[in-house]
Amino acid sequence: MTALFELTQAQREATLLPQLTELTEHHRANCEPYDRVLGALGIERGRHFDSIADLPWLPVRMFKNHDLKSVPDSEVFKTLTSSGTTGAGASRIYLDKEAAGAQTRQLGATLQTVLGGKRLPMLMVDTVSIIKNRRSFSARGAGVLGMATFGRNHVYALDENDQPDVEAVKGFLAKHGNEPFLIFGFTFMVWLYLYEVAREHNLDLSNGILIHSGGWKKLIDRSVDNAEFRRRFAEDTGLTRIHNYYGMIEQIGTVFLEGPSGNSLYCPDFADIVIRDPETWQEQPVGKPGVIEVISTLPRSYPGHVLLTEDLGVLNGIDDGDWPGKRFSVLGRLPRAEARGCSDTFSGGQAA
Repeated sequence: MTALFELTQAQREATLLPQLTELTEHHRANCEPYDRVLGALGIERGRHFDSIADLPWLPVRMFKNHDLKSVPDSEVFKTLTSSGTTGAGASRIYLDKEAAGAQTRQLGATLQTVLGGKRLPMLMVDTVSIIKNRRSFSARGAGVLGMATFGRNHVYALDENDQPDVEAVKGFLAKHGNEPFLIFGFTFMVWLYLYEVAREHNLDLSNGILIHSGGWKKLIDRSVDNAEFRRRFAEDTGLTRIHNYYGMIEQIGTVFLEGPSGNSLYCPDFADIVIRDPETWQEQPVGKPGVIEVISTLPRSYPGHVLLTEDLGVLNGIDDGDWPGKRFSVLGRLPRAEARGCSDTFSGGQAA
């Protein structure tokens, strides 16, 4: 068991609730718009909360329309923007140096759970040109660049014309394929440009560890769900260590990671989720779908610690899976929610 997936749900509640309550007060004191929102909700300063689910949440969309930061302008070290695909604007996330360092450290610690402590040779299922054009830097490019720090000896599986570079992949496997190596890509691209290429060319990926994320919509259209994705990779390429993850720029550094046996995402020990009924906003029990609320103690430079997403999900169980705490699945976007862009912009579609 690792240090970041150890807390049972009761331990998580006891550990995180005081920290999150303190964060709520911190953001009220340092972010006037956030204080106004909570005041409008009738939440007085210094309020006691009985559970994580009682904490006030912000809709993630607020970061598209409002500047929300809890640090002075002079301390803003980095401003992140999300991809928006329908002209509704992009989220703006403000980090000071401390926050930027914390999110990098915690993302690394989360991924070490499945990668181990040393940087592995890395196969990127993308094109190097995605990170070259910094002037039109996309969420996809940011994801590739961010993940690149966890590997070494990077090889890109696509050429600069976005076509599979089979020789590059073969060369990478000849050099590194007999030891553990890291693979990263967005889900649809991993299927199209790694799985299908590996199957066609009989490539052995059995020593790989795949980290992937992104919309499933285009794969569901091909009758490929998560279970089928894992089964086909295992049968046709030997790749069995596969970890999907769920995260967003509005809670940068926090990722919810798929466990070794698949089909459930887990919360690292500094984070949690609540599934809410979209009609009543009450907490949903195990097995009942609803809107995903993401909770993390990381956001200190902006009030992003309790966010209501535009994604639907379902709680699969509590303290009964690969790791302790809640385990859940993402079911897709809320109807009429803005498509977030990201991996599926590659092929002209919209993220699921």
